[in-house]
Amino acid sequence: MSSDASPVSAKPPVTLREVAAAAGVSVATASKALNGQGRMTAETRERIRETARLLGFRPNSLAQSLLRKRSFTVGLLTNDTYGRFSLPLMAGVSDALVDKGVSVFLCNVEDDQRLGQLHVEAMLDKRVDGIVATGKRIDRHLPVDLSNLRIPVVYAFTQPDPGAVGLVSDDAGGARLAVEQFLRLGRRRIAHVTGPASFEVVHTRAGAYRDVLTENGLPATEPLLGAWSEAWGHDAVARLFSKAGREGWPDAVFCGNDQIARGVIDALRERGISVPEDVGVIGFDNWEIVAEATRPPLTSIDMNLASLGREAGLALLSLVDGQPAVPGIRKLPCRLVVRQSCGSPPQ
Repeated sequence: MSSDASPVSAKPPVTLREVAAAAGVSVATASKALNGQGRMTAETRERIRETARLLGFRPNSLAQSLLRKRSFTVGLLTNDTYGRFSLPLMAGVSDALVDKGVSVFLCNVEDDQRLGQLHVEAMLDKRVDGIVATGKRIDRHLPVDLSNLRIPVVYAFTQPDPGAVGLVSDDAGGARLAVEQFLRLGRRRIAHVTGPASFEVVHTRAGAYRDVLTENGLPATEPLLGAWSEAWGHDAVARLFSKAGREGWPDAVFCGNDQIARGVIDALRERGISVPEDVGVIGFDNWEIVAEATRPPLTSIDMNLASLGREAGLALLSLVDGQPAVPGIRKLPCRLVVRQSCGSPPQ
């Protein structure tokens, strides 16, 4: 580098006084216009805002926070270590709040009560406007007490405290979508392979599976329960397809998650059973990195976690603004994402 090179220095930020001078108004008027306050014509307010934009003026966030008695930040607490559910949900929360000037920051409490309490205390010290609590399953509380905080809390994809606002995916509705899709495709011997009995969603989805088949005059076999893993899907095929003769085999398998479904498809291929020609397969979660890499690509139920996050963010913002909210759990619909593994309608 040349010794006579001049150092690069950042330009000083544009001040409110410069905006006011360029717009031909007082500093007080400029401040009121940019903060949506005060009496003035719409033309004046818009002229001041446009002047600020052209000059590149950025308001002092601390000053605005003191003025409005808000920090314009929201905390998101989760114990979903891998982010499988919390990251798409956080994207939805951020999408709902970004246009309101609200930032979201994520804290992973794992399953550690002490760590969770430390994160909550840090959020309170930072004066967050509210908290969205989320987790890796809907039938468990986070390992931290959020019931008596002085700020609003909304629960999404985790068990809420009594009297709080909670949002979850409609697991029964999602299971119905899967079984009804098989029926539309002409499948009639539909098996269900799912996760551990300790999960509430396992029983909810299995109940919907039975209901749809019963409503259509078809027998429902007992669901096979195991781990949320490809290995369990592989083992389940050995149990379902051990009978001699294809007439006793299922012609469709509804799986409790996409990993199980991938194991089912791999095991069927090893047995020379074609998917979807001989057996259709549908998963749950629509984990795209798994569903799209499966061969054939996996039809799956999407829990709409980004939409769930958006609704949670808007609900929290409403509470922060002092609007009343009806407590209790609200279920949001799932959607069916059709790929190749379920097959085509009969000709």
